[in-house]
Amino acid sequence: MTAARELGRSGLKVAPIAFGGNVFGWGADEKTSFDLLDAFVDAGFNLVDTADAYSAWVPGNQGGESETILGRWFQRSGKRDKVVLATKVAKWAERPGLSADNIAAAVEDSLRRLQTDVIDLYQAHEDDESVPLETTLAAFGRLIEQGKVRAIGASNYSATRLRDALKVSADYKLPRYETLQPEYNLYDRAGYEDELEAVAREHGLGVISYYSLASGFLTGKYRSADDAGKSASRGNSVVGKYVNPRGLRILEALDDVAASHKATPAQVALAWLIAQPTITAPIVSATNVTQLQDVLAAAKLTLSAQELAQLEAASA
Repeated sequence: MTAARELGRSGLKVAPIAFGGNVFGWGADEKTSFDLLDAFVDAGFNLVDTADAYSAWVPGNQGGESETILGRWFQRSGKRDKVVLATKVAKWAERPGLSADNIAAAVEDSLRRLQTDVIDLYQAHEDDESVPLETTLAAFGRLIEQGKVRAIGASNYSATRLRDALKVSADYKLPRYETLQPEYNLYDRAGYEDELEAVAREHGLGVISYYSLASGFLTGKYRSADDAGKSASRGNSVVGKYVNPRGLRILEALDDVAASHKATPAQVALAWLIAQPTITAPIVSATNVTQLQDVLAAAKLTLSAQELAQLEAASA
């Protein structure tokens, strides 16, 4: 595995793949979630990313299920000290937005569900333009002063708003967003590369990319309209968005590079992300241990400059 990487200037060090906790209480029940977390940590990885809103979209769920399962695992396993714990606030209907009052209330709820005294990385799940940036950052600052949070990050911010937030932090001597969580993968490149990447590079931010495998498309599982049935929840949307000449060209390049390494397309797609100079740790999800071990092997896969160029040309 490659060496640990720093999350911005936070002092937090993480292995180069993060586990996405959106599956806890959705695609993975509690026992399976515990097995996945044990396998992830025992393989030498440490960044687990969740949110208070996970997994409110599942029929019968309210939200908070992912944090609750993670908290029970901390108690059962005794492995809290082996995890860099990241969660989020703002997107859950029960605790919406980034007002000072909401942040103060939401963090207490998350700490209780997670059965821990401190959140290592507390992220704004989305921007809230109804609240002044200074108010939001000051509220996060109070949590850091109180020892409830170690560092803060931003998810789903535009480049303009992220720059503005970083300027407010500098001008008012408030804690700054140390990390950014954008959608980014070998197919979905423009949203990050066009503007956000420059902000991350200029300010030395840690970047934790989500949808790292393009909702499963980059595993090679979906190659024609007939493959939509491979996932009841998102097969149709994946096929509709990605199965096109460009998508198939990317899969062809992934197949080619994978064959030369005796690897899988998913491992190559993740290795490409890990090799990007501004990416700290792509987020992966899995619903069984075999699947998880497969994607974690990407951390040991080193692509040549020629292979990286081949993948970039295919996805241009």
